[in-house]
Amino acid sequence: MQYTREVHVHPETFPETMAEDVRRGLTHTPKFLPPKYFYDPRGSALFEQITELPEYYLTRTEHELLRRVAPGLIRHLRPREIVELGSGASAKVRHLLDALDGAPVRYLPVDVDEQMVARAAGELIRGYPLLRIHGIIGDFERHLPRLPAPAGRRLVAFLGSTLGNLDPPARHAFLREVRRLLLPGDQFLLGIDLVKDPAALEAAYDDAQGVTAEFNRNILHVINRTLQANFRVEAFEHRARYNRPAARIEMHLHPRSPQTVRLAALDLTVTITPEEGIWTESSYKFTRESCVSMLRAAGMRMDDWLTDLGRQFALTLASPVGMPESGREAPAEREGLTPVPAW
Repeated sequence: MQYTREVHVHPETFPETMAEDVRRGLTHTPKFLPPKYFYDPRGSALFEQITELPEYYLTRTEHELLRRVAPGLIRHLRPREIVELGSGASAKVRHLLDALDGAPVRYLPVDVDEQMVARAAGELIRGYPLLRIHGIIGDFERHLPRLPAPAGRRLVAFLGSTLGNLDPPARHAFLREVRRLLLPGDQFLLGIDLVKDPAALEAAYDDAQGVTAEFNRNILHVINRTLQANFRVEAFEHRARYNRPAARIEMHLHPRSPQTVRLAALDLTVTITPEEGIWTESSYKFTRESCVSMLRAAGMRMDDWLTDLGRQFALTLASPVGMPESGREAPAEREGLTPVPAW
C-alpha cells in the first residue's frame, strides 16, 4: 500500500480544543487568538491568494531557492525518508522529490488537516510511483514524539517560514523536539524569513487589495461558527505593524468602536476596545546570527545557508550535535555521516 496514515487529531475534538484556546486568549491581557484558526477552507483559499500577491515575496522566493538547492541536497544526503512538518498541500516537497530522480523514499507529511493530506497523497502517488506516504494527522507542536521509527537516513523539512509564528519559548521547545527526530547523518531543512526594510514587511502583510485583511478577519467567522459567537466581523479593521525591537510583524484586529461579544459555547462575554484589539499573529524575522544561535540552543549546528539575491528569505540546513535526549543509539550504517551539500 502506497498511502497509510496515523490520526492523532480527531475532528470531534476540534471545538473543545478551540474553546480552550479562545477562552484563554480572550481573557488574557492583551487579548489574542492563535493563528492556527485562520485555516478553515475559506481561510486556506484566501492564503493561497495571498501567496500570489505582488507584495508577498515569501512563497515564490522559497520555491526558487528550493529549485536551486534540491539537486545538491538530495545528491549528498541521499535520504530514505523525508518528513515535512506542516505539509499542507505538499507543494514544496515536489522540488525534493523531483531531485530523487525516481529513487524510492518514504514521505511523512505532518498536518492537522486529514482531507488535505489524503488529497495531496493521491496527487503525489500519481506523479511519483515509487513513493510511499505515511501521513501523520497531528499538530507539529504536540505530536512529533508519535512519528514512527525512521526508515533510513532522514531529512526533516519545515518550510514556509512557519517557525516565525512561534514565540521564543514555543520555538525553542519545538526545535528541541525536531532535534529528537534526528540521528547522526540526518538533517533539518528550515525556511525562514529575514529581517529587512520594515516597509517591505508591512506591505507583505497588508496588501493593497485587502486579501490579507480578509484573511485576518476570517478567524472571527471561524469562531462565530464553531463557538456560537456574535462577532460583528465587518466592524474590525486589520492592522499589520513591524515591531523592530522584537524583529516581528504583528497582525491585529481592532474594532472601530467598543464591541461586546457573546460566545455562547463558552458562556463567556467579552468587551473589546479599539485601543486593545485582538492580537492574531506574530511573524518573527531572523538574521543568520539569530538562526545559528537558536539552532545551537536546540542541539543543532548550521551546515549551510542560502539566500536569494535580495536577501529576503533563507534556507538553512542543520544537523544534530551529540545524541538526542532519548539516548537512542545510531544505527551502525549511519555512524560518522554528516554530509554537507555544496549549495
